[in-house]
Amino acid sequence: MTGQALWRPTRRRLTDTLLAALAPVAASVLALGGLSMWAVLGNAGSPARIAVTGGRLFLPTGDTPETAAFFRITNTGGSADRLLKVTAAGTGGATTLSRHRMTGAASASARTVTSVPVPAGADISMSPDSLDVIVPVDPDWRIGDLVTFTLHFERGGTVRTDAVVDRPGR
Repeated sequence: MTGQALWRPTRRRLTDTLLAALAPVAASVLALGGLSMWAVLGNAGSPARIAVTGGRLFLPTGDTPETAAFFRITNTGGSADRLLKVTAAGTGGATTLSRHRMTGAASASARTVTSVPVPAGADISMSPDSLDVIVPVDPDWRIGDLVTFTLHFERGGTVRTDAVVDRPGR
């Protein structure tokens, strides 16, 4: 090995190498720390937690074959869910999800929807002006009666709740 000089790292080369290695290490530590905090706070992988309250069922008038039911759906979980269908005990027919839109000063249109998204951390309040459940009428219903409904969710399973029969406009 005569005539060849030994290679020695200079301070500048060592500094450049350390800085080049430090960037991905720092990014990894930062990402790991963020994911750890997300998990510690309960957001990582938390399922949808669905609660259904405030059930109301309009008392039908005249010979109306259908009426509407309304609920408040709350998702306190960290994942979105989807309302797929609603069934009602003792109605003798199929219920449908319906969305209403005002088309003018005194008119509205309704369309059947196959499902309703329920975002994580959100509330959905059904109303005559938005979303409702169309229900076949039972002529024996009276104001104050309770009708049992089952709401079927994509991830949250089924939630049973009661709706009180009430007059529209109350």
